[in-house]
Amino acid sequence: QVQLVESGGGLVQAGGSLRLSCTASGSIASINFMGWFRQAPGKQRDLVAGITSGGGTNYADSVKGRFFISRNSAKTTLYLQMNSLKPEDTAVYYCHVNARVVSASTYDYWGQGTQVTVSS
Repeated sequence: QVQLVESGGGLVQAGGSLRLSCTASGSIASINFMGWFRQAPGKQRDLVAGITSGGGTNYADSVKGRFFISRNSAKTTLYLQMNSLKPEDTAVYYCHVNARVVSASTYDYWGQGTQVTVSS
């Protein structure tokens, strides 16, 4: 099994910054993809930013130039630096990992979610 533990959410004023962290642990053989998704009340869960095993990144258009995804050298901790936050960024943010476990099967895993609230 793989566990994802998130931290870093909170309440911030518009224009402020937050950094989210997500640490993966467990029976991981390799990680194919790591990403951050968010879900606002009444809306679907959407990809915010992702990073592949090779280091390629992609971002939702709404966060390009404001949010930056990165990971540690061991590829076990994922970060999301969020700058110039807007009220519309308010949502529960979820860490997602697609990983191959030691049994050689590949699964999707999700963190518990962390609330980000941006006040105007």
